[in-house]
Amino acid sequence: MTEAAQDLLDSSSTSRLQIQLLRRGEVPDGTGGDMRPHILLAVDQFPRALGGGERVLLRLADLLPQHGFRVSILTLGVHSESAVFKLPVNAPIYLLPLRRTYGVDAIRAAFELRRFLREQRVALVQTFFESSDLWVGPVAKLMSPAKLIWSRRDMGILRANKHRIAYRMLRSLPDEVFAVSEQVRQHVLQVDGVDPTRVETIYNGIDPAPWFALPPRQRRAGEFKIVTVGNVRRVKGHDVLIRAAAELRRDFPAVQVQIAGEILDQDYFIELQNLIRELGLEDRVIFAGGVSDLCGFLGGADLFVLPSRSEGFSNAIVEAMAAGLPVVATDVGGNAEAVLDGKTGRIVPPDDANALATAMRQILADPEMARQMGAAGRARVAERFTSDAMIGQVTAAYRRLLRPA
Repeated sequence: MTEAAQDLLDSSSTSRLQIQLLRRGEVPDGTGGDMRPHILLAVDQFPRALGGGERVLLRLADLLPQHGFRVSILTLGVHSESAVFKLPVNAPIYLLPLRRTYGVDAIRAAFELRRFLREQRVALVQTFFESSDLWVGPVAKLMSPAKLIWSRRDMGILRANKHRIAYRMLRSLPDEVFAVSEQVRQHVLQVDGVDPTRVETIYNGIDPAPWFALPPRQRRAGEFKIVTVGNVRRVKGHDVLIRAAAELRRDFPAVQVQIAGEILDQDYFIELQNLIRELGLEDRVIFAGGVSDLCGFLGGADLFVLPSRSEGFSNAIVEAMAAGLPVVATDVGGNAEAVLDGKTGRIVPPDDANALATAMRQILADPEMARQMGAAGRARVAERFTSDAMIGQVTAAYRRLLRPA
C-alpha cells in the first residue's frame, strides 16, 4: 500500500465522512469531457483476503472500459493490508468510511454520496453485498438519477433478521438484480419477493487461456493430490473434507490434501488442527495459505473438492474445471449448475463425509474416468463460464437500462 493510501486510511478514522480517492486506476479515469456512461461498482469492504465477489467486481472494472463504459469503484471500508493494493486495477477506487448505515453520520454520508454521484455523472450503480445493497442502493436510487442493480452472490448465509426484512421492504427498488446462479435467482424470487422480470442469472466468467495452457500433471504411481480453494471458515466445510480424507487413506495411503485460503476464523482453524491430530493426518493435510499462483496450485493436483455448506456460485470450481481437474462438490447453491454429476465430476450432499469419500475414491481409482471428466470440464468452461459470456450479459443489461425512454 502506498503512503498516500495509508494516510487516507489514518484520516478516515476521524469523523470526516468524505469520499476520497483511495487508489488511482492504472488507466486514466476519463473525467472531464468523457461522455461514456459512468458505472459505479459499490462494495461493502475490501478485506485482507479478497473473496469471489470482490474479485468479480475487479474483473468487471477491468473489462467494462473495453465495452464503452467509464468505471469507478466505491468501498465503505478497506483493510490496510488488503490484496486490492497489490493487484493491478484499472478503475479508480474511492473510500467512503462509513461504520454504521444508520444515525446522523449515515445521513451526512448519504448527502456526500449524492454529491459524488451528481458531480461524477454516475449513470448506473451496481452494488455488491448487504450494506451496499441496502444503503448505497437506496441513496443512489432516491437521491440521484442513476439506475440501480443489486448483484446477489449468495443464498443469504450471512444475513441477520434486519437484512431479511430490509431486502423484502426494498424489493421494488433495484431496476435489475444479477443473480450469480439459478439457485440464487430462486432465492431472490422466493425469499426477497423481487419481480421475476427484473432478476437475471449471470454466471461468473474467467479468462480460460492460462488454465487451458497448463501442461498435463506428471503423476507418480500411488500418489494423489487433492486440493480445495476457499478461505478457512466454517461455511467452507473443511472439517468434512478432513474426515473424508481419513476414510480415503485406507485405500490410498499416500493421498495428500492441500487447502488454499486465508484463515478468517481462528477458532475454526484450531478445531481443524485438533481434528487432524485426532485422525492422525498431520502429514496428509496441508494448509497452503493464500496462494498467489493459483494456476500452478491447481495444475499440480489430481482432484478438486469443494465441501461447502453454502455457496452462491464458486469461482474456484470454474477455475478447477478450466485446469482440467475432475471436481467433487456439495449440492449447495449453484455447484450443480457448474459441475455435471457423472460427466465433469460428482455432486454429493453437504455435511456427509462418507458420501464425499466415496465420490473421491471412485474418481481416484479410475484414472481414465478422471481424465475424461477433466476434459469435459474444460469444454464446459469454454462453453458457459468465460469472461466474454459474463461481460456480454452485463453490458447488454447496462445498455437496456440506460436506453432513453
